[in-house]
Amino acid sequence: MVDDEESLRHMLSLALSKDGYHVWTASSGKEGLDVLRQNQPFDICVTDVRMPGMDGLAFIEDAVRLGERAPVFIAMSAYGDEKLAVEALRRGAFDYISKPFAPEELSLKLRLVVERKALGKKEHQSGGSGKNAAARNVSKVPGGLAEIITGAPAMQAIFRTVQKVAIHPTTVLITGETGTGKERIAGAIHRESPRAQRPFVAINCGAIPEALLESELFGHVKGAFTDANTDHVGLFEVASGGTLFLDEIAELPLPLQVKILRALQEKQIRKVGDNKDIAVDARVIAATAANLAAMVKEGHFREDLYYRLAVVSIHLPPLRERKEDIPLLVGHFARQLGQRLGLKNPEVTTEAMRILQTYQWPGNVRELENALERALVLSEGDGRITAVDLDERFDETSGPSPSAGDWPVNDDELSLKVVLPRVERVLIQKALDKTGGNRTRASSLLGISHRALLYKLKEYGIG
Repeated sequence: MVDDEESLRHMLSLALSKDGYHVWTASSGKEGLDVLRQNQPFDICVTDVRMPGMDGLAFIEDAVRLGERAPVFIAMSAYGDEKLAVEALRRGAFDYISKPFAPEELSLKLRLVVERKALGKKEHQSGGSGKNAAARNVSKVPGGLAEIITGAPAMQAIFRTVQKVAIHPTTVLITGETGTGKERIAGAIHRESPRAQRPFVAINCGAIPEALLESELFGHVKGAFTDANTDHVGLFEVASGGTLFLDEIAELPLPLQVKILRALQEKQIRKVGDNKDIAVDARVIAATAANLAAMVKEGHFREDLYYRLAVVSIHLPPLRERKEDIPLLVGHFARQLGQRLGLKNPEVTTEAMRILQTYQWPGNVRELENALERALVLSEGDGRITAVDLDERFDETSGPSPSAGDWPVNDDELSLKVVLPRVERVLIQKALDKTGGNRTRASSLLGISHRALLYKLKEYGIG
């Protein structure tokens, strides 16, 4: 872990150590090089791109020259540094992650690296026949049906569908608003299936630059393009024998839609720059918050791919339509967050619970979890969430929810610090509603970059 910010190094070191990783840290690129040279070979190096002295780009470039001792690099970039992040990929990084991020997001990326390294090692040792052996070494993905907290009849019906479809290799399309738990349902399908011991690999199709997405999905061979210095295993190949989860499938560019369709129909892929096909057996589950049927009519999504993905469709209801789940989820998240934050027996007062149940939750379950974490952190330290601990989005004088479409500002409110986040949340939700959840088109309507929209969705708990 290479970063000049001591608090971030400390926080991530603790989180990753709990996940079973042995973590070394360095406060600069120069110190990072010294650690790489003087210690045992490392599997992964996570580095910031903006650091005083030797920055992350120069560090990655120099470290790659270590040859076999060079680890896999993941670059960390702050909001607005997406160009630097892409440059890090060109210098030799495997992936990048945008700050701010939760430790769980980084842990998922590390797990993917571990799976890829295991696959590459097995292939090297057995001449390409080790994909299944490598897959068997991957532990089950968390998130079976037993771990999903709900009492709503609509969700119980979905559970029955999951159990029926899980035993077959059928493609599944999961739809629902942001934050409703689409990846968790995909994980449950995988865990309930005969593929449970094989890899579950997830990719957000809207979070990777279009120029890199084909290589990420299908892989590339050495020399396929500038800086392609080694062969790269694609996610279809990593997930072979298991499940490939394509999140935000609506963001997939049209040219790639053709190649995804071929992979589904032929069970074969072709790496970028290669002249031969590779057989793959990845069960595909796709998810989107957009209205794919409408996108098909508008010519933004291929009709044949839509019907190939939607062999079985599962629609997740928003939290506001299953409010009986709110007390259950609040209790679950409060206990979970209390353990992480070192708070014993956290509780929510009756008034605070009433406010949480009347709010409309445009960001759904994800927003609820984020709101509870914020309230616990800012509470008096006794783990008791009161109405005072809830932030301004729950101010009942400003309407039930930013998604309701009402102007979220009172005439006597003049604080920009308080008002601007409310206005931003309303406009973002309106743009997402207008585009059927398509983030690329929503960012265009809002006049901001796609990366900036992703940052704000995370900030406001609606993405």
